[in-house]
Amino acid sequence: MRLAKATLPQVPDDIAAPRTRGPLGVGIVHFGPGAFHRAHQAAYIDALLDRDSRWGIAAVSMRSRGTVDALAAQDGLYTLAIRDAETSHRIIGAHQRFLGPAEAAETRALLADPGVGLVTTTVTEKGYCLAPDGTLDINHPDIVADLAGADVPASVVGWIVTGLAARRAAGIAPYVVMPCDNLANNGAKLKAALVAFARATDHDLADWIERDVAVPATMVDSITPAADEALATDVAAALDGLVDEAPVQREAFAQWVIEDIGRPLGPDLASVGATVTADVAGYERAKLRILNGAHSTLAYAGLLRGHASVSDAMGDPALATFVEAMIADDIAPMLAPVAGLDLRAYAQAVLTRFRNPVIVHRLEQIAMDGSQKLPYRLGDTLIANRAADRMPTRVVAALGCWIAFLVTRTKSGTPIADPAADTLARIATSGDPRRIAAEVAERGIGLPTAIAGDTAALDAIADAASRALAGDWSILDRR
Repeated sequence: MRLAKATLPQVPDDIAAPRTRGPLGVGIVHFGPGAFHRAHQAAYIDALLDRDSRWGIAAVSMRSRGTVDALAAQDGLYTLAIRDAETSHRIIGAHQRFLGPAEAAETRALLADPGVGLVTTTVTEKGYCLAPDGTLDINHPDIVADLAGADVPASVVGWIVTGLAARRAAGIAPYVVMPCDNLANNGAKLKAALVAFARATDHDLADWIERDVAVPATMVDSITPAADEALATDVAAALDGLVDEAPVQREAFAQWVIEDIGRPLGPDLASVGATVTADVAGYERAKLRILNGAHSTLAYAGLLRGHASVSDAMGDPALATFVEAMIADDIAPMLAPVAGLDLRAYAQAVLTRFRNPVIVHRLEQIAMDGSQKLPYRLGDTLIANRAADRMPTRVVAALGCWIAFLVTRTKSGTPIADPAADTLARIATSGDPRRIAAEVAERGIGLPTAIAGDTAALDAIADAASRALAGDWSILDRR
């Protein structure tokens, strides 16, 4: 038997579930109902629905029907498995409508419905159709099609503007738009994209969006491994034989930071654990530099040392001590205080999360796209330290490990998973760390261009790379 409202009484009593919840309204339209949304934002909303029934979610999939069909078949119910020292389970029942490409008319109607107060998105960074400078790519095929009057919008920007145009025409207040992908300054970038899209066809609509539509910035965080056979088996056992075709899993830690826009967002997300703040950028910097910077360090150094996952790498005493010291000595001192965030406690929580053996976060996955990630994850910390006349020896060693990783992969003929893979492989063919460091810095690929003229920093990075290539792991002992 399948998990559904009719079988909900069969869910074991020790599993939290919406057993007594009454009818729900639809107050949120969400584009991109993938695993992260269902494990993260939907869990917050599900908790809120016990006290405020207005905010049920309409799940909209713009490309395929798989997820929405699976949810619809289970009346929107699915299991969230929390992977920690002990696994726990919870039945989520936040989704009320399930819309795929064929239900475009229903999606349009919902966006025009005054009862919908919030539109959220998890469509990945690529889904916003932005150019490299962060503005709307007016030549993106999806944007071109939408501006030409496609019957069904192909882009999330097109969908949101379509809904806003309908509300303006009907004299209905706009909904709040909330991007939930970890794109730096995501609120401002999405709002600018909406205005640019509207301005291409309707200047008055663009002015209205610019003036009246709120698009708060956000930061989201929770490691969410893909569903696998082990999850299906675990959930089937937990549900005492009930079948769940749409389970998701994540770590216990979850963070949702939302910009304070000076007025209600609609749903009271702060009441269920979201952080509403005037300094989303401060939280974003802390995550990028502490969590993501340490992640990338573990990926490149860990792969060179023969590890496969984050928890494996944290089981390496030398590497774990190195990463902890890097956060304490090189990263945290260069971060400005953030109201409401204890940086020391946050760093300790990050290290605890990394040690979670139940979450298998592959280093190969984290090592992907280093040319795009490293300037923000480690490069900004390097620049801040150098501006303070400091040499951050551990950050330098981490960047050296990336160069050693490139040389190792190139020599072995192993493909580098990176948008700049061909360029990186060509540069790394020389096998000369100093030459490689200089060239990638000049190009701003992985190393920031701001250090292209910093001979001391480039020398230190090259020295660390040379030692890592030689198997000299004394670089992990640097003070």
